[in-house]
Amino acid sequence: MSESANSPGAVPLDLPDGDLGPAVIPPAELPGLTGLLTLAVGVVIVAGLYFAREVLIPITVAVLLSFLLAPLVNLLRRVHLGRVPAALIAVLLGLGVMLAIGGLIGTQIADLAGQVPRYQYTIERKIDMVRSLTIGRIDAISRRLGAQFQQAAPPAAAPPAPTSETAKAPPPMPVEVHQPTPSPLEVAESVLMPVVNPLATAGIVFIVTIFILLQREDLRDRLIRLFGSADLHRTTVAMDDAARRLSRYFLTQLAINAGFGVVIAIGLTVIGVPSPILWGIVTALMRFLPYIGVPLAALMPVALSAAVDPGWSMAITTAALYLVADLVTGQAVEPMMYSRSTGLSPVSVVIAATFWTWLWGPIGLILSTPLTLCVVVLGRHVQRLEFLDVLFGDQPALTPVESFYQRMLAGDPDEAAEQAELLLKGRALSSYYDEVAMKGLQLAAYDAARGVLGADRLAQIRRAMLALFEDLDSHDDEDPEREPKEADNAPVAPSRAQQDLPRQDAPQGSAADHSDLKDEWRGESSVLCVAGRGPLDDGAAIMLRQLLQKHGIGARVVPHDAVARGRVAQLDTRGVAMVCVTYLEISGSPAHVRYLLRRLRQQVPGRPMLVGFWPADDVLLRDEGLRGSVGADYCVTSLHDAVEACLEAAHHATQAAAAPVAAE
Repeated sequence: MSESANSPGAVPLDLPDGDLGPAVIPPAELPGLTGLLTLAVGVVIVAGLYFAREVLIPITVAVLLSFLLAPLVNLLRRVHLGRVPAALIAVLLGLGVMLAIGGLIGTQIADLAGQVPRYQYTIERKIDMVRSLTIGRIDAISRRLGAQFQQAAPPAAAPPAPTSETAKAPPPMPVEVHQPTPSPLEVAESVLMPVVNPLATAGIVFIVTIFILLQREDLRDRLIRLFGSADLHRTTVAMDDAARRLSRYFLTQLAINAGFGVVIAIGLTVIGVPSPILWGIVTALMRFLPYIGVPLAALMPVALSAAVDPGWSMAITTAALYLVADLVTGQAVEPMMYSRSTGLSPVSVVIAATFWTWLWGPIGLILSTPLTLCVVVLGRHVQRLEFLDVLFGDQPALTPVESFYQRMLAGDPDEAAEQAELLLKGRALSSYYDEVAMKGLQLAAYDAARGVLGADRLAQIRRAMLALFEDLDSHDDEDPEREPKEADNAPVAPSRAQQDLPRQDAPQGSAADHSDLKDEWRGESSVLCVAGRGPLDDGAAIMLRQLLQKHGIGARVVPHDAVARGRVAQLDTRGVAMVCVTYLEISGSPAHVRYLLRRLRQQVPGRPMLVGFWPADDVLLRDEGLRGSVGADYCVTSLHDAVEACLEAAHHATQAAAAPVAAE
């Protein structure tokens, strides 16, 4: 007997029908040494990031900058430039763009500073207006309350008269502190140090960027040697895919932010706000900050428009411009450009911004989204780091099967139906039933066999299951049109749970395509779907009946009690053309199935018999000789195969009945 026959959810084969024996619940697992070591490694990594931030920040910025410049280097290499000239030209172009933007910002600030005195009167008048409406009213209320308190309080006692000693005391001597005159070296240090440090950091960033662009392949090979030499193919594909996706994501984000800044600059020009180019550039740069970037960028233009306009219409229009542009970009432009979201959940973006700001300060806030995106991509490709994708990714934490079972446990068929609607956009109904619903009900069958599901919880699962199947009855079992492949510029790949979920084509033909079937296959009792002896086996029978009806074959479901030894003689078999027995969980050599089919053949002689064992993890259940050992005409392991077998039997019966008529 195979290993699955001894699993906690296996049905003992030597027990009578309906008796599963005592359930044994394994004890809870204690925290292992591996978990503690993982926690210790995580603490060490965070501490290293904090204490080594002076070194890691320039390197991190250089790595991200290399992602932006890599496509330009590849383009220059394709026009037959060497590796070194291509890297140098790309870095110089990037440096030139940054210097041009910095010079433009300086010019705009100088021009704006010269215009500020022109708006002094408007600024003072509006400040007085705001003060009178807020602080002025508060002061008036405070004075009125103070006057009332003074009237109610008793008169204060007069201060004591000065004595002769206090009258003769000399006044205190004033003390003045003078700093020594700084030396020329100290003056130069105070002036140059604030400028030298940023310039030195920028120089390190660009030098490291040049070396990364020159040694990309060598660095990739070294990383593969360190982390993935055991599986070169998988590691190489993962690194190439991650680098390509991240590079295109950063370029797309840069293009979107630049376009956003251009729209803001044009809009402010139309509104009449001074220095619109300055505010457009600032907005494009600030938009790299998640969530708070655009509101912070809008503060100064709104305040400046309030200073320029004697009224409030220009300020309100400027605020509306930022609001509308941000909504349109976030809800329409970004989904279209990215083909999907950034791959990060909204909560993870906020948490990541807080974490990296605490770790690396303001530069950490700017780098929080790309750094977290790198972490999520790493979790998508490295199985041992999958928890990073679970924590920060926007994909569901549970697999579709686990989510289905969890919703059934919670008695929430509505959310399960919502998930099914999403999955049915890319697969047939029979594929969803086989790959999600069947496997989810099998988890429930395992838990029922282990004794962790009580009668009330089983009843709740049954109610939710029936409600879900009723909601899905409106879907046809047909293959939907295949969605186009995910765009290459999507930042991250689909989750591992979505990638691992198989898709199978629907059985060929709908009810209209099988209109040639005999009437005996279209009645309500044409196929007798018999549930197994498990507590949820009737769910498989109900799904099979629903799929058969969508393909033009009538069917009805009977419980396992109706075919027991003492009651099978009372079974209504009128109009039955085929019998299908379904089991959710069974292992080994199922002797009781053979006796069940023998009883059914006595009631419906000459009719084909089908047995469904799904998902059929047991090796014995996948053996082709099992069909003969249990006495079945068909032995299937999926609802898809069951429907195909029923259609095959129906067509054979129709052709056999039509042959004598054609001969006459």
